[in-house]
Amino acid sequence: MITDRQLPEFVTRITKETDFSFSCHKGVSCFTDCCRMLELALTPYDVLRLRKGTGMSSRKLLDQYILMEHDPGEPFPKFYLTMVDDGRASCVFITKKGCSIYGHRPSACRAYPLGRAVIRNSEGIEEFHVLMKEKHCRGFEENHKQTPISYSREQGLLKYNRFNDAIACILQHDAVRNGYQPSQRQVELFILALYDLDTFREQLFSGRIYTNTLTATEKNDLQDDEKLLLFSIDFLQKELYSS
Repeated sequence: MITDRQLPEFVTRITKETDFSFSCHKGVSCFTDCCRMLELALTPYDVLRLRKGTGMSSRKLLDQYILMEHDPGEPFPKFYLTMVDDGRASCVFITKKGCSIYGHRPSACRAYPLGRAVIRNSEGIEEFHVLMKEKHCRGFEENHKQTPISYSREQGLLKYNRFNDAIACILQHDAVRNGYQPSQRQVELFILALYDLDTFREQLFSGRIYTNTLTATEKNDLQDDEKLLLFSIDFLQKELYSS
C-alpha cells in the first residue's frame, strides 16, 4: 500500500467525507488543461463507454485510440488512451469546446481532482481517496463545496466504480499476489474478454471459447454490453484461476 510519505507533494490523502472546494467549467481559465500531458489508464468499463461514445466497434477502438503496454514481470497488460502529437500531448477527444464524448468520458476524467484506489481483502473492497491539488488548476478557486461522496455522485462515477471494483477479483486475486504469471493464451483471453467485447461476444455465441451451451434467452441478455462485461469478468476469473 502507498503511504503518505510516498505521495507527491500536491496529493493529499482524504476521507470520503472530507470537504473541498472545486468546480470545473468553461469559465475556468485552465479549462481542458488537465486533458493534456497525461497518461490516461483505461478500465474495461471505460472502454465499454468509449465504444458507446464513439459508435466504434471494440476492435476498431483498440486499433485506433488505445495503446496497450505489458511490462515484463507484470501478469496482465495495461491500456491507455492515445494522445495527439500536437506538442501538448492532447487527448484525442478534446476540442475547443471541451470533451467531444463528455457523457461517456473515462472514470479518471470524471474523478479528477480526486483519486480513488481499492484494495480487495477478506471482507470485500476497501476504498481510499486522495485529492490532487495541482498548481495549474484554477478549479479549486471556485466556491463549490464537495466531498468525495457528493462529487462522485455528481460526476456519474458510482456505476463506473462498481464495474471497476468488480475487476479486483482478477487483478488482486491471491494468486497474483503470490507471483502468478498467466500463459500467453490467458493474456490473450484477458484482452479479449475485458477490452474487446464485440469479438468476445462473437466467439462466445459461436461456442469457440465457452463449452456450455447458451440459451436463446441468455444470448439475448448478453447483447447488453454491461451484462456481457459482468459475465466476462466471472468467466475470466474461472479461466485464469480455477485449477
